Amino acid sequence: MSTIISRPTESSDSRDHISSEGTRKRLLLVSYHFPPVGGAGVQRPVKFVKYLRQFGWDVSVLMAANPSVPVFDNSLLVDIPEETNLVKARTWEPDYSLKQNMASKKQHHQSTSLLSSMKSGCRKIARSAAGLLLQPDSQILWYPNALKAGKKLLNEMPHDAILATAPPYSNLILASKLKRISGLPLIVDFRDEWDLSSKYLENHQQDRISHLIQTRLQKSVMQQADAIVATTKASTQRLLDRAHQFGTDAVARCIYNGFDMDDFDHLDQPLQKTHHPAAQKRFRIVYTGTLWNLTTVEPLIHAIEAVHQSQPEILKNLELQFIGRKTPEQQALLERIRQTACTLLTEEYCAHHEALKKMANADALCLLLSDVEGADRVAPAKLFEYLAIQREILSITPAGETAEILGSFWPASNFRADNIAGMATWLTERLTETHDACISQPEQIDQFKREYQAGQLADLLNQLVNNTV
Repeated sequence: MSTIISRPTESSDSRDHISSEGTRKRLLLVSYHFPPVGGAGVQRPVKFVKYLRQFGWDVSVLMAANPSVPVFDNSLLVDIPEETNLVKARTWEPDYSLKQNMASKKQHHQSTSLLSSMKSGCRKIARSAAGLLLQPDSQILWYPNALKAGKKLLNEMPHDAILATAPPYSNLILASKLKRISGLPLIVDFRDEWDLSSKYLENHQQDRISHLIQTRLQKSVMQQADAIVATTKASTQRLLDRAHQFGTDAVARCIYNGFDMDDFDHLDQPLQKTHHPAAQKRFRIVYTGTLWNLTTVEPLIHAIEAVHQSQPEILKNLELQFIGRKTPEQQALLERIRQTACTLLTEEYCAHHEALKKMANADALCLLLSDVEGADRVAPAKLFEYLAIQREILSITPAGETAEILGSFWPASNFRADNIAGMATWLTERLTETHDACISQPEQIDQFKREYQAGQLADLLNQLVNNTV
């Protein structure tokens, strides 16, 4: 019978308990994305690797040698313990820029020529064919070499368990094969639900054949998994229900994303910022991360435009910083801000430590989550670093787990997407009044420390290895 394991009530004490046993264990982590690859998705696996050693687990990482990714961040390398065994396998994917060019649905140059039409048609056919063949994602081209490297590693070095984190979901396909070969217990970690990614990711195939293939692949992974981990309670339950439909007896555990206090050691600003009257300086709102259909900025734009209609002069005190990739649709929305007196600053990407500095220099942090099906089960990874920095959080989210978490800490600045008037009032107050925003229940933030999350994972690993689940 499938079950959800409740999280342990102890965390730091488990370190002493494990070390007293005297025997260290080794985990094989399958993660295509790993430093120096950058981006939000890398934080979770690298922090697991950093802190699992404290709980008696050493780690080998099977990663891509030449990952086809948009960003790299060498600053993340400091989190990898020297003892970590890094095993790299080459992928057959093309360079990321070529993948993006093939995936693009829009031509930069409009032309009515026959040659242009033929090129566009060929490109569309190639894109559809690649999407259909490369299932569950393009990283399946990493699978052949990674499988060889993984088998060789398991033959040469004893391991006690396997953990695969996704997306990309090819990680899970690879790990389930290694589990069948080795017989080791397998944990599949869903940073995002498979079905939600298939539904909302840009350029993802939506045809019936792709859906059937994805379902079969997901079923094969679930049937091999001994445990399922997800990043929210609601997502954990949904994935467990999905696994039950596939006839598995896997257990499940919710392990939230979190924050690492070590990342804040060199910030210029303290974690508890002193607020000053709005008239003395600009009020700065910072957003970090991708802007796309799951994190649309449209409600905030409407609120700014509402203030512009009523009190346009106060918007000269507002500075907005958006750091991260933006889809063309979201960039077009941002451009509307330039019709007001606001100052708009945008940046495509910056290193993680630099992003934290920008957050610490903010008067408020912006968190966006679109009101679409399944969003109630999503908690963006940035949420927990936002909480740790203790700046007021302007959140625009649907009802769900993210809203519940934020309601415990910043209840006065959490809005639904249709509450434009409420957002406009909040902006007006921040731009015209002295406001000392203080986080509620700051002591409750400790539960989201990365060290604690690693302790939860170690607890689950020990239960699987010792057959005490």
